[in-house]
Amino acid sequence: MMSSVSSSTNSLQDSQDNRKDVDNITEHAVAAPVKKGPKVSESDMLFYYKHLLPFKYIFHWISHSNTEITNSFTNREFAYEYRSGAYQRYNSYTSLTDFKNSVIKANPTRFEIGAVYTVNPKERKTLPKSAMKPLEKDFVFDIDLTDYDGIRTCCSGTDICEKCWKFITVGSQVIEKALVEDFGFKNFIWVFSGRRGAHCWISDNKARNLNESKRRAIVEYMDVLGSPNGSGGGRQNGNRNGLNIKRPLHPHVKRSLEILKKKFKNIILDEQNPWEDDKVAFEGLLPMISDKNLRALLKDHWTNSPGRSSFEKWKDIKTIYENNSSKIIKNFGIQNFQNMREDIIIETLYPRLDIEVSRQLIHLLKSPFCIHPGTGNVCVPFDSKIMFEDYENELVAEESGNYEDYKKKGFDPMNAPNLSLLQTEFENATINGDFDANDDDWNRTSLKPYVKLFTDFVSKLVEDEEKVAQRQAKKRKLTG
Repeated sequence: MMSSVSSSTNSLQDSQDNRKDVDNITEHAVAAPVKKGPKVSESDMLFYYKHLLPFKYIFHWISHSNTEITNSFTNREFAYEYRSGAYQRYNSYTSLTDFKNSVIKANPTRFEIGAVYTVNPKERKTLPKSAMKPLEKDFVFDIDLTDYDGIRTCCSGTDICEKCWKFITVGSQVIEKALVEDFGFKNFIWVFSGRRGAHCWISDNKARNLNESKRRAIVEYMDVLGSPNGSGGGRQNGNRNGLNIKRPLHPHVKRSLEILKKKFKNIILDEQNPWEDDKVAFEGLLPMISDKNLRALLKDHWTNSPGRSSFEKWKDIKTIYENNSSKIIKNFGIQNFQNMREDIIIETLYPRLDIEVSRQLIHLLKSPFCIHPGTGNVCVPFDSKIMFEDYENELVAEESGNYEDYKKKGFDPMNAPNLSLLQTEFENATINGDFDANDDDWNRTSLKPYVKLFTDFVSKLVEDEEKVAQRQAKKRKLTG
């Protein structure tokens, strides 16, 4: 593969010149995988690009059309990351065939999708610098489980499991509610990052055309906790100064709280159980208790009764408050007490957001269906409304390839399609003749239900895009 890299010397020099623009916004391969598998080789990647990656549907998604080649595709920036560590920006394509052939020829470890520019990114050197400006880009959200290390106990760093994935499932539901009910967005899809997170791609016409200030305004509206690079009023991972969310609650926060309450016991108190360790409870939970008298009573109780579970400690807060509210805690009313408990639920479960990832038009994000180079996992889409543990039917979609089974079970990142598994499935189906020769190759593998989910998303987007075009044409006709 060094020959394909060498043949792009000029473009790679451009990537080095511009690398600092994207260093802080591009996710890089790191060491610890979600699940260990064979190292992904160049030949493995080439096989995947030739046979399994659904280029056609990514093309339709980016073009916002099933029939036309639009500027949304031809003026779109793509970036390659190579095994050597080289990073090549400003790739663009003229057609679906050009797109697929170019990726196969380059055989990158992954490719990323960026903005639509005023000109074809490949032609930037022949034009004044001022001619190339970002016009539009899908609005994106990124949830990373490392931002939950202050509360999750099952894993840390880049490791994840089905327990801590629930933070992302709940967080995605909170974000999705706001996107639909507060901003009227319809066309968005959640995609597994391949290791420890999830990306939400919002592709509505009005979302793609948001400028950076409007993108920032929307994400800050949702940034209840206050991300490290945001302006929210909360805290993040260990800054124990209290949330003090204003009352009455904003409708978005109130709605989100109802979602979080339903999962607080299962995720925080039972599965994560972060406060069973008394030291963690003293340093993490007690500072979230607003009243100093209640705080002192709880500390005494937990000191005298060490090792109580998070569930027991949560009950202790209410019991000790009720038993002492008329005397010791008389200045801490019931409403303040209820507000405090709600703040703790929000603090532990509300999604952590990175404002800059969502705000920047020049931000590039790994494409759906790419392979994560550190894990071999496929970045497959998933339905945020489904939590796999909520369903009695445990049919495994990966085995049956049945979309209805996937919808019943939901998404489990521990069983996400992995390149080595897909190769085995493909080879077995080919040997056994268990396939339709007219079908796409990915139909022979467990990618099938995920591609189906993606094509449904693209079909709805294209349908809505045609309606937008019709309205715009009608408006132009009326205004003459």
